[in-house]
Amino acid sequence: MRILIVDDEAPARARLRRLIEGLAGDWRVIGEAADGREALAKCASLGVDLALIDIRMPVMDGLAVAAQLARQEAPPAVIFTTAYGEHALAAFEEQAIDYLLKPVRPDRLRKALERARGLTRAQLSALTGLGTPAGEGDFVCAHFRGGIRRVPIQEVLYFRADQKYVTARHLGGELLLEDSLKSLEERFGERFLRIHRNALVAQRYLVGLEKDIQGRAFARLSETAELLEVSRRHLPVVRRWLRDTAEA
Repeated sequence: MRILIVDDEAPARARLRRLIEGLAGDWRVIGEAADGREALAKCASLGVDLALIDIRMPVMDGLAVAAQLARQEAPPAVIFTTAYGEHALAAFEEQAIDYLLKPVRPDRLRKALERARGLTRAQLSALTGLGTPAGEGDFVCAHFRGGIRRVPIQEVLYFRADQKYVTARHLGGELLLEDSLKSLEERFGERFLRIHRNALVAQRYLVGLEKDIQGRAFARLSETAELLEVSRRHLPVVRRWLRDTAEA
């Protein structure tokens, strides 16, 4: 795993390098950056698998760097390092896979690197077309019991809007998201089907349609007994999708 260390303080970069070099494993520091702009340039030129990024830096802070990296087609994994614990929530909102408080302990660093290695292998598999299908590494995130809960998108049965929140029903329960239904459709529209102005269902779990005594149509999903109403406007699209899937 090729690692870039990003910190505006040279002693901090040197200490992290020594810690990584002292750990047995396939980790290799291939470069250092003293600010956010330099980090972005080196991530682009060096083929970085993992970036260890300090949050508080001049020019461009670590959160801004992570946000820029997240827009790339195949971004490196990100682990934040900082002395300021209040940034933890924002760090996970920027899709960091872990968060290390300074001074970084060797055992804690090892655990973070192990997590990063698993994610990076999934990314590489998607890029080469092997193993995990493209897009299977996507997640939805929400505040949960004082932290951040991440659910793989392939485990989401449906999204349903209710006033200001969207409920994500997944194999393990439910999450309340702050994302709009429109933004979720833009992100995951290839894997979800709109059945109502307030609902998107996962194509992989959509198995059929049912009608009640009043003639209203409902989507039937595998993995749940719950039925979701299909609006008249979207019913033809849902019927056509089910028919095409059955004929495929």
